[in-house]
Parts: sequence; structure tokens; C-alpha cells
Amino acid sequence: MADKLVADKHVRYILMAEKKKESFESVVMDHLRMNGAYWGLTTLDLLDKLGSVSAVCGFAGNTGHDPHVIYTLSAVQILALFDKLSILDVQKVSSYIAGLQNKDGSFSGDMWGEVDTRFSYIAICCLSILKCLDKINVKKAVDYIVSCKNLDGGFGCTPGAESHARQIFCCVGALAITGNLHHVDKDLLGWWLCERQDYESGGLNGRPEKLPDVCYSWWVLSSLIMIDRVHWIEKGKLVKFILDCQDMDNGGISDNPKDAVDIFHTYFGVAGLSLLEYPGVKTIDPAYALPVHVINRILFTK
Repeated sequence: MADKLVADKHVRYILMAEKKKESFESVVMDHLRMNGAYWGLTTLDLLDKLGSVSAVCGFAGNTGHDPHVIYTLSAVQILALFDKLSILDVQKVSSYIAGLQNKDGSFSGDMWGEVDTRFSYIAICCLSILKCLDKINVKKAVDYIVSCKNLDGGFGCTPGAESHARQIFCCVGALAITGNLHHVDKDLLGWWLCERQDYESGGLNGRPEKLPDVCYSWWVLSSLIMIDRVHWIEKGKLVKFILDCQDMDNGGISDNPKDAVDIFHTYFGVAGLSLLEYPGVKTIDPAYALPVHVINRILFTK
């Protein structure tokens, strides 16, 4: 059982991951390279080790893949970490995102038309970082998100779809960014989210009858913080669960204790500890999923 965060080993794990481009894990995750860079770099910043890598100077996503709003947000977030948003053609990027809004206010992920509340959040988050929210119909976007609210207080990927912690984060995050949290039944949703905590392990799951997973330390906690109900869970037990998912020898964090580690869960584990105010970890913004100092620099400067 782990009793502390082995931050130095997690930093080494992240720095080494990019050098293993021929590994099986790297090949099968080829299409997620931009997301992986965001997860790894944000983790380094939260651990105050972003200086361990060189600043990026432009888009470096994998070639041969279609553009998608998911990877667009990761690219913008990476540039935000390094204070390099100025190199973007903001007009083109924001127009691409705005062009994905549908007549009902929803957003498609790309030219092929898949609709999901994840894409609503991503579009709103990205345009807010770029200070271009006026390029979309925010009211319609909000109305569509509200139409995805369920009787249990949660949100699904489309109207009528089951509530899921990841979708709830996306919907609550988008509503928070646009100043529309009054559409959320905070007590009802807070109760649903708190029921995601497993009594024995202290970990959180994404929906009823599922196993706890470190990534929900982010999806659930961030939503609870945004609706001011995080005090309803047992924080100490969740901290222990995250720490127990560490590889104490080689670094990295897994979804569950004894499973293999990966960049995705390493990021969400450290981000969860940040939300839990764990010592030595910088504060992360629960809506934008970037360190608070980065968001303050963007939103409170001209």
C-alpha cells in the first residue's frame, strides 16, 4: 500500500513514454498522440516539472489523421500550457469549431457528423480559451445540453441517453464556462455523483454497478467541485485509492491497483489529487482541466 505520491517517478515515466515510439502501446495509441501530449504535459505542470521539456512552437500532431474537435482542444491546451497561443491562426481554428455547431445547438466532432455532449464541452472550452465564444450560438448550445439532462440529475451524450460521469463533467463544465449552472439540480446531481464512491476501496466509478477507476477521480470530483458538493464524499479514502494505483518502482498510475499504468490514468490520478488539494500538486481548474495559473493568465490578460 502506498502512503505518498512518488512524483519524481511519475515525471520520469512521462518523459520516457515519448521515447518508446516503437512499443506496442505507442503504436496502438498512434491516433491519440495529441491527447497523450496534453495528458503528459499537464501532469508535468501540476507537478511543477513542465520545465523538463522544451516549449512547443506549433502543432505537432500526427500526420495522416483527419482533423477532429477533440484533438483541436488538446492542441490548444498544450499551447496554453507553454503560453504560445499567439502562434495560432485563431480565426481559422475558431471558425473550424464554430462550423461544427448544428441547427439544434449541438456539435459534431468532425465532418462525419457524430453528435455528443463531449463535443459541446470541447467546443465551448476551446472557444473560451481562444476568447471566441461569440462565434457560436451559446444559447442554443446551452439549450441542447439542458435537453440531455435526466431525471436522476445527470446528463447523457444525447437526449435520452443514460447518465454517465464523463458526460456529466462535459455538460456541467460547459454550463460553468458559459455561466449557466443554474440549470443544474445541484443536490440531486450531487447525490448521484457521491453514490459513485465504492465503500471498500474509496475509488469512484462512472455509473452504477461498475468498478472504480482512477480516471473518475477527475470526472466525478470536478463536477462535485463545480456544483459545490465535493464535501459529500470521503476524500481521504479516495486519496488512498489513487496512491494505491501507483507503480512505486517505475512511475505512472493505473486505473486500478495492480493493473498496468498509462499516461491517461497518470494524468487523471494527479489531476484528482490536485482537486483533493494534495500537498505538492498545483491547483487545477475543474472546468477547463488546466492548471489554475494557466487559466488565470489567459482569462485575466488582454
